[in-house]
Amino acid sequence: MLATLARVGSAFVLSMALGTAIGMAAGRSRAIDSLIDPWLVIALNLPVLMVVILVYIWLGLTEAAAILAVCISKIPTVVVTLREGARALDPSLDELAQSFALSPLRRWRRIVLPQMAPYLAAASRGGLSVTWKIVLIVELLGRPNGVGFELNLFFQNFDVAGIIAYGLVFALVMLAVESLILQPLERRANAWR
Repeated sequence: MLATLARVGSAFVLSMALGTAIGMAAGRSRAIDSLIDPWLVIALNLPVLMVVILVYIWLGLTEAAAILAVCISKIPTVVVTLREGARALDPSLDELAQSFALSPLRRWRRIVLPQMAPYLAAASRGGLSVTWKIVLIVELLGRPNGVGFELNLFFQNFDVAGIIAYGLVFALVMLAVESLILQPLERRANAWR
């Protein structure tokens, strides 16, 4: 379970960071959006299984390959969500920030981040649920430990009880992460409303 949670955490943080940066850039710049849009459509429609297999073939059955495969599969959905958020930013608030000569950091904290909070929350919640499912596939195909690896062993032995037990425990762990971490962060981010 710990190996799986470590993979989920690593892939989630990387996917959110890269997806947010790319999505914000695409939402704020038509040139960047035009450049990445065709690639984004392709990435959104690539089957996860194909991505995992290709990354394993190209990079080997390594931990870095496992994390990269998850990130490649998850980043496009984060980009789309954050791009739409960046497009929805209120331009009059940007003008207000310029009028008061706010520093870039203060503008980000006081103007942009509060408006982006719902989009970040949506990307985080959706991202976490998809990330752990992809991690299970990655582990099933090429890792020597983790929940996906254990599920594969139970499958080979037709151990339905073991499969259900792992599924329930992991669902409870994800529910705890959602209710103890993500929901409080979302409430705090939206407190300004």
